[in-house]
Amino acid sequence: MKKLAYILILLAVVLTSCNDYETYGDKKEKERNAIAKFIADSSFTVISEEEFVKNGYKTDLGRREFVKLDKSGVYMQIVRQGCGNNVKQNETLTIDCRYTEYDIINDSTQTQNVTVDFAALPDRMTVTNSSGTFTATFISGCMASVYGSTTVPGGWIVPLSYIKVGRPQSADETCSKVRLIVPHTQGHVYASSNVMPYFYTITYQREI
Repeated sequence: MKKLAYILILLAVVLTSCNDYETYGDKKEKERNAIAKFIADSSFTVISEEEFVKNGYKTDLGRREFVKLDKSGVYMQIVRQGCGNNVKQNETLTIDCRYTEYDIINDSTQTQNVTVDFAALPDRMTVTNSSGTFTATFISGCMASVYGSTTVPGGWIVPLSYIKVGRPQSADETCSKVRLIVPHTQGHVYASSNVMPYFYTITYQREI
């Protein structure tokens, strides 16, 4: 009798463990649901890439518009186009970024470099535009330190096709600024391995 009870308990533990196990498909569905809820709760308006092109590659801030970019799956809002020029083809430059990173699933700020403690420590990366294909590597900053990788998340690179990257020289000039919803496929190593989406606010400024 004791042996039978032991077997039944063991079976119950195994079944519970199986039920708790999340497949990659389960995690992706959880991510999709979390993004959809975040968009709805934030009252964002999602427009298609076709609408974005028709609007002159702009998003309407009054309507809280984000464009969903089909190739990457990233949702992007251009807050400021920025001063200066677009990154030219076959150009390599250094860009300083200020950002906040919000964990959509766990509803909390994950990392950031915008407080006074980080005043002299922007996240610095080298960027190369090879015939329209961007690659980037962190030189220094919070992201590389926290996640132990110099690989720049793909989502961070996506806006470079649509914004200018300059350095303000007067009071009426500003650096470019975007907001992004980045799925795990375009995120950093932690996001990718844990199927986690993140919401970013990022500014881009050309380093001297």
